[in-house]
Amino acid sequence: MFSGLNRFLKIILPKRLFYRALIIVAAPTIILQIIITIVFYDSIWIKANKNTTRSLVAQLKTIEEIYKNDKKNLDFLTDSYKNNFNFEIRINSDKFEDASGERKFSPMDRSLRRELKSSFGNNNYWFSTSKFKNAVQIKIKSENDILEFLVPKEMVSTSSVRLFVLWTTLPSVLLIVIALIFLKNQTRPLVKLAKAAERFGKGDYVNDFRPSGAQEIRKAAYEFDRMAKRINRHLNQRSEMLSGISHDLRTPLTRLKLQLAMIKQKDLSEQMSRDIDEMEKMLNDYLQFAKTQLLEKTSLINFKNIFEELKKDNQFDNFNINCDKDINFKGRPLAIKRSFENIIQNGFTYGKNVYVNVVKSNNRLIVIIEDDGPGIPSDQHKNVFKPFFRLDKSRSLNKSGVGLGLAIVSDVINSHGGNIQLGKSKFGGLQVKISLPF
Repeated sequence: MFSGLNRFLKIILPKRLFYRALIIVAAPTIILQIIITIVFYDSIWIKANKNTTRSLVAQLKTIEEIYKNDKKNLDFLTDSYKNNFNFEIRINSDKFEDASGERKFSPMDRSLRRELKSSFGNNNYWFSTSKFKNAVQIKIKSENDILEFLVPKEMVSTSSVRLFVLWTTLPSVLLIVIALIFLKNQTRPLVKLAKAAERFGKGDYVNDFRPSGAQEIRKAAYEFDRMAKRINRHLNQRSEMLSGISHDLRTPLTRLKLQLAMIKQKDLSEQMSRDIDEMEKMLNDYLQFAKTQLLEKTSLINFKNIFEELKKDNQFDNFNINCDKDINFKGRPLAIKRSFENIIQNGFTYGKNVYVNVVKSNNRLIVIIEDDGPGIPSDQHKNVFKPFFRLDKSRSLNKSGVGLGLAIVSDVINSHGGNIQLGKSKFGGLQVKISLPF
């Protein structure tokens, strides 16, 4: 029972903290105002109106009895009530109205009908509280005459319902507006912290973040800032170390190349040169992997321009691009370009044609890169994203590398909040599907 209630509350309650806090503040205020309104309406307003209406009807009954017993002093009676009670009394022999002029859902009309009925009986009275703005018209049947009264509304209703509703709702609205202002100021630092964490998760700089808000929020923001700086420092140290090692190893390789050029045994020289070339390509892969770990500022990227630059720089002949000119993405340009270049080069290494199709949905960018090569077995799709993992030579995506190509791609895509999937291409080769949020 309680689990079902919890699920129902989770569905109907808002998901954002701001609106949940607003409910916590506003709900008690609104409930309190409703209770006060009901208690006042039932205990004070209705009872006061009932007593006022009963007093008025008693006066009308008194006037009607005086009129029956003594019709000579009628002018004195009407003048006295007009001067002292602001009554308008008129006596005529017109036809008594059959249609009721009362309002069905008006508390004032119900109270007046009840008292008139108990004093004068059925079909002996008629009244209207809406015909005049500040007066109530009442007609009483007395033998062959009709006594018509025009009395102020204050003698029927003790207070204005509209005024009462205004004074009960206005404080509630004012309190809720004040709560909105304070809650907005309290939740703004949390929103800033969430956005900073999102940017940091995508590999962006967060140097402009400043802790603000309540003491607890400031402490969480301060600890996040310290954590981000420690992680950035660790990444920079690791990248610099790997880059330094790779760079230092290139110097002896260069000397070895010069020494091999002077060896007279050409067969031995060629074999050693191939080994040195392979080592140099490995170092280049290490350097490329280290560059992906370095921080780079985000900017607006046009995918059409990136693929056109890759086609021009690498002189890809059978490179088919299907991408609109207005597809833009905010990210790190060099990292995104390097990841696409790795995939495309792998496609041309084992296939003759590469096809790129970029699709824009509501909140995602889908980049599909396909080739007509041999592809990758489905049971190895997860393994190829691991650093330094290599398939057998017949299907390897990096014949001359060390298995960092797709590891670099996966790291770049994931750092931008996206994901990458491998599948079977409709052209017979490998399909790389990249999804990026924007």
